[in-house]
Amino acid sequence: MSKHPLALLAVGAVFLLAGCGTEDAPAPESQAPVTQQSELLAACQDTEELAEVAEHSCTHAEYGPFESVTAAPYGSPSFVDVSVGHTAYNVTLPAIAYRQWTLGYAGSVIFTPEESTEYAFLTSGYRAVRIVNAATNEEVGLECRYQVPQEVCGSLRTAVTADLEGGIDYRVDFAAVVPQPATFLLVIEETAHDHAEE
Repeated sequence: MSKHPLALLAVGAVFLLAGCGTEDAPAPESQAPVTQQSELLAACQDTEELAEVAEHSCTHAEYGPFESVTAAPYGSPSFVDVSVGHTAYNVTLPAIAYRQWTLGYAGSVIFTPEESTEYAFLTSGYRAVRIVNAATNEEVGLECRYQVPQEVCGSLRTAVTADLEGGIDYRVDFAAVVPQPATFLLVIEETAHDHAEE
């Protein structure tokens, strides 16, 4: 009997992450589901700068260095660090299951930027993304979404950007409904950084 409340909690988390449910506006103090914010992002306007970031990140996505990590289960504390610069992370999201059914995939990693600036979170496919200050649990507003053109990089598909403060731990939440995007490549780069030098 004690497994049922946990299963219901897991099912609820999946529905929130998948954006299912009513279309009522959330209360001002409540957090938006992961997909709601990341799916409604406007397209980035400075595509030339982001194409340069994606091209540089593509080098890491194709040639490394690589590090494999399994994200912490969604809703639990995360100690999975993805802060090493110029590294491509192979991220695996844990399954959210109820009895014999897999309901979705969701997990969190921690990113601690060295500098206060705008960062791009580039991934090998589309999945829901949310960034939260790990200390205050305050959600960081994502600025825009960039679809990486095939001619710029065949290994990375999408990026979201956010202004982050240096030295602050951020929890980055990811969600996927089907197994294929539950394992993906993640590269995090500063957008203002001069990528031509490296």
